[in-house]
Amino acid sequence: MSFDLGFYKGKKVFVTGHTGFKGSWLCRILINAGAQVTGYSLPAPTTPSLFEIAGVELNMTSVIGDIRDYDALKKAFDAAQPEIVLHLAAQPIVRDSYKDPRY
Repeated sequence: MSFDLGFYKGKKVFVTGHTGFKGSWLCRILINAGAQVTGYSLPAPTTPSLFEIAGVELNMTSVIGDIRDYDALKKAFDAAQPEIVLHLAAQPIVRDSYKDPRY
């Protein structure tokens, strides 16, 4: 199986969870591939964060919001008009996700 980064060149990509560790790396890769990236996420979980240190937000549209806020998410989604959606937003602590699955 091959992965063609050229596929993403010029594509509008919407990434949820873009301020987290994996989301930051994904956005960095997509930006380097020439994608137009819009991210939607809670604020970065740590200070400093990879998102800040790597300057990811300098080359993308970053929207800070809660994935559970449908109206805000829809507004960001409609503004981005993405061709591709990559959903990484999640509760990273599995045990906590069982205790409070809607978090």
